[in-house]
Amino acid sequence: MRSIKTRLKAGLAGVAIFAAGVTAAQADTWKYAFEEAMTDVQGVYAQKFKEEIEANSDHEVQLFPFGTLGESADIMEQAQAGILQFVDQSPGFTGALIPEAQVFFVPYLLPAKSEELGDFFRNSKAINEMFPELYAQQGLELLTMFPEGEVVMNTKDPVEKPEDLNEVKFRVMTNPLLVESYKAFGATPTPLPWGEVYGGLQTNIIQGQENPLFWVESTKMYEVTGAITLTGHNNFTTAVMANKEFYDGLSDEEKKLVQDASSAAFEHILEYQKGLSEESLAKIKEAKPEMTISDLTEEQRAPFKEAAAQVEAKFIEMTGDSGKKILDQMKEDLKAATQ
Repeated sequence: MRSIKTRLKAGLAGVAIFAAGVTAAQADTWKYAFEEAMTDVQGVYAQKFKEEIEANSDHEVQLFPFGTLGESADIMEQAQAGILQFVDQSPGFTGALIPEAQVFFVPYLLPAKSEELGDFFRNSKAINEMFPELYAQQGLELLTMFPEGEVVMNTKDPVEKPEDLNEVKFRVMTNPLLVESYKAFGATPTPLPWGEVYGGLQTNIIQGQENPLFWVESTKMYEVTGAITLTGHNNFTTAVMANKEFYDGLSDEEKKLVQDASSAAFEHILEYQKGLSEESLAKIKEAKPEMTISDLTEEQRAPFKEAAAQVEAKFIEMTGDSGKKILDQMKEDLKAATQ
């Protein structure tokens, strides 16, 4: 009997030590996944966040760029489950969880140029007061949102008017409003995981996709397309979140550490993006001189803007009063930031 008790005590002690080790590991090592490469915008933000955390605490931040832990849906599930402490994901994907987040895909709502958006993201009541409550309902603490650059259409053939998108299978994220946007623009929206986009363009399963210029350049999407069109219809937005249970369990000092690191990384990434689109476009032109680059005039953009009106109406239909309140607040916030 003594032997059994001794082994039981030893076993329980071992479990306690193991549990203590796990707790310590969770406290000291924080995992952070994002949707891009280390050298892309989300990666640069993440590295600055890591630098700030590690310089001002004993914590270590492990970074997981795109593909290392799966697709976007995978890293969101891991963040909600607490396997990851932090995740950076576009509202384009989060829109499946938080319908109101699709507001960032209402065409021509956000100014296309990032430099016009700094004050908006810093001070927006919609972003800083309304969205955190919606993210919290999904087990997420919204730390910040930031712009990543003007979204361009990247297609096989040049696009100058909505009719040019007729019968074009256009890859979109699994986002209902983005699907509606490209329907309104005249294309055939085709949801597809990012890992399949290059091959889809190469084999003509799809004939177009949208993204900021730095992403078109870094992922070499220009190799399998023939045209880039600047329609001015959006600026890509992303959101940095923490697992809420993890965040709520932090001390006040650690919460301030995280918030300060997030703020420092936000200012860093806005500065980093100055001239980034122009540099990326120059690299694309150098790599593929025959690429057709079309920066549409206001007159050419008019029919796209006209089509966008029905997308805004669709957003309100999808999200009801909650979505309309956020949309109205964002319009007020944008007016204040860009006057």
